[in-house]
Amino acid sequence: MTTDRDIEVVNIVVSTSLEHDVPLEKMAATLSNTEYNPEQFPGLVLRIKEPKTSALIFSSGKVVCTGAKTMDEVDASIKKIIKSLEKIGIKITITPEINIQNIVASGSVGMDLNLNTLAMKLRNAEYEPEQFPGLVYKLTDSAADVKATFLLFSNGKVVCTGTKSEEEVHRALEKLIENLKKVGKK
Repeated sequence: MTTDRDIEVVNIVVSTSLEHDVPLEKMAATLSNTEYNPEQFPGLVLRIKEPKTSALIFSSGKVVCTGAKTMDEVDASIKKIIKSLEKIGIKITITPEINIQNIVASGSVGMDLNLNTLAMKLRNAEYEPEQFPGLVYKLTDSAADVKATFLLFSNGKVVCTGTKSEEEVHRALEKLIENLKKVGKK
C-alpha cells in the first residue's frame, strides 16, 4: 500500500543561556522589533524578520527562541540576538549551548481516519468533537523510545508535538501508523 504520508517540521522551540545579564529596558528603548511590559511578563519579546522567529529574552541572559523550522534557522536567530545585544554595548563571548525543548511537525498519514472508532480503540486517546475537531493521542512507546502527542484529524492530517529531534518525529509517525493499522484490523 503506497500512501502520501509525509511530515515536516513547522516549529522548533529551543532554550539557551547567553551567560550574561541583559538590560531589557535598554534593549526595548533601543531596538524597534521588541515588546517589553515587565508588569505583565518579566521577559522581553524580540521579533526577528529573517528567519521569521521570536525570542523571549530574560534579564538573566536566558533565551527561549521559537518559530524556526530548521536548526540552521535556530543558529541564525541566536546570532541575530547576539548582534542586537552588540548594538547596545553587550558583547557575548561564548557560543551558547542550544537545547531543543520541543519540535512541532505537521503532515499526513495518507488515509482517512474514523476518529470515533479510534477514540474507543486507542489507549491514551481523547476525543471531544463538540470542543475540538481533532483527536488527541498520546504516544508512549518505550520499545521504540518515542514520546509524542498527536492531533489526528478525520482527513488524515496530523500534528505531532513533544519530540526533541527530527528523527524522533519520523519514528513517532511510523509508530502512529503502525498503531492505527493495528486498531483498524480489530
